[in-house]
Amino acid sequence: MNEPRPEYFALRLSAVWALAIAMVAIPLLSVQPVFAGRPHGAQRYEALVEIFDALLEAQRVTLVDGVPDYSEAAVQDRRLALGRLREAYDAVTVADWPVSQRVDHMLVGAQLNAADFESRVVRPWARDPGLAVDLVRRAAYADVSSPEADLARLSDRLATVPRILDAARGWLTSASGELAGMAARQLSTSDGVNQGEPRRDIPPAGVIGWYQDLLGRARADAPQLVPAIETALAAVRSYHTWLIDNQAAMDEPAWVGLDHYNWYLRNVLLMPFTADDLHTIATRELNRTRTFLAIERHRNRDLPEITVAATAEEHAARVEAAEAHIRDFMTRNQLVSIPEGLPERFETDAFWIVRAGGKRHFWEEITYRDPLNNHLHASIPGHRFDAFVQRMNDNPIRSRYRDGVRAEGWAFYIEEMFVQAGLLDERPRAKELFYIAQLKRAARVPAELAMQTGEVDLAEAIDYLIEQVPLMEPDLARYDLAIYLRRPTYGMNYVMGKVQLERLLSARALQLGDDFDLGQFHDAFLAAGPIPISLIHWQMTGLHDEVPELW
Repeated sequence: MNEPRPEYFALRLSAVWALAIAMVAIPLLSVQPVFAGRPHGAQRYEALVEIFDALLEAQRVTLVDGVPDYSEAAVQDRRLALGRLREAYDAVTVADWPVSQRVDHMLVGAQLNAADFESRVVRPWARDPGLAVDLVRRAAYADVSSPEADLARLSDRLATVPRILDAARGWLTSASGELAGMAARQLSTSDGVNQGEPRRDIPPAGVIGWYQDLLGRARADAPQLVPAIETALAAVRSYHTWLIDNQAAMDEPAWVGLDHYNWYLRNVLLMPFTADDLHTIATRELNRTRTFLAIERHRNRDLPEITVAATAEEHAARVEAAEAHIRDFMTRNQLVSIPEGLPERFETDAFWIVRAGGKRHFWEEITYRDPLNNHLHASIPGHRFDAFVQRMNDNPIRSRYRDGVRAEGWAFYIEEMFVQAGLLDERPRAKELFYIAQLKRAARVPAELAMQTGEVDLAEAIDYLIEQVPLMEPDLARYDLAIYLRRPTYGMNYVMGKVQLERLLSARALQLGDDFDLGQFHDAFLAAGPIPISLIHWQMTGLHDEVPELW
């Protein structure tokens, strides 16, 4: 199959979307967007900062004996607190404020809407058994042999594991069977990607395997922890059994539905697009990129294929050379300024691992051939570089705001921008890898939309991604798509963030004409902060063509 199946990926209005409206306790139509009316008058900016401070505090979940409190009373208290903050926010009037402060005002409104969506629609404590797994899994990764290991703190963390997993059984009043199956798999099976786990050539089998691994290490290096680890391991196994036994009765959908998805795009991400727009743009991106890949492969048909690194040392040398090439190219061409104090070197996301049978996941296939694509995106001037720049932002609201579209949009945009600027002029085969990575980003969008409207399940979306993207395999496809099912809209961040950034660049280049400077544009974009690109567009251009609908 070369194109999405119409019945699964066409995004037509259907009964499954209507069903999504009924899946939440509070009807969608009773919730008014924060941006219903244009503010007028004047009030202290400091009042807005105080509301934001209180909002971040209200979103923190209270711990009771080390266990997050998701009782109905606690959830209701948080909803009431958010309601009071919304009233305070609605009383702020901003017409006399400068644009930068009016942007901050919209950020606080978006954060309020995000909290509302979490409480009203996503409700992970009630719907997603994987939340409890996320809360307990990292304790199993602890190093118990290092002299710096805080064994007392680890002992306290281990003691909370049975309590958290017992409490989760009570939280899960509207559990999804599909999400339960994903959580059970995470407990018993290595995901084949192992992002965030300690580095092992043979990773343990899921969270249970990691607790067994911790138990073995503790018997050798920290025997005083053995009883606590055994108790935690028994609790994890019991939770796994409980999920398997009860999955069939967990009949809530894993998806949120089209109306909720569109509401989130508009009121939280502040995007001037609907889900239909996303589908159209992503389909165009798929066709465009596959065309470029075919042309590039034809152009390179007489060149040898890039070989996969054979050893950890060869891979490390390629990563080091990739970073040096990026920094030199970035500096010589004045594409992005190097801030003072920047680390001399960034690490890679794709660490070296020798898997059984020579198996590799998608990003290993890409980066073991050439690390440039992943290093641009994840390290410099992508996520790690971006995070360093944002730590210097002293704005009291933007310094604590994180917009996924902006973060992933920048990291994806720079991939193609560097190609167009000439980074790969002497490495034509590497350009093919960039197009393959670009196909992956684009294919995520129809897959995510189809999952979030209930037209396909996770397994069908995995099949679609494998069919659409060269080098794709089940492990990385499952890893990514499971995130996008659990976190609605995250899969589209990459493509749509890049599209918005390109629209902004186009508008700014049109404004400035011959005075437009690409490096200065990039620096100004990063300096605006990790906020929705529609607001950066307004602030940098003075044009609010993407903003009025959001008021």
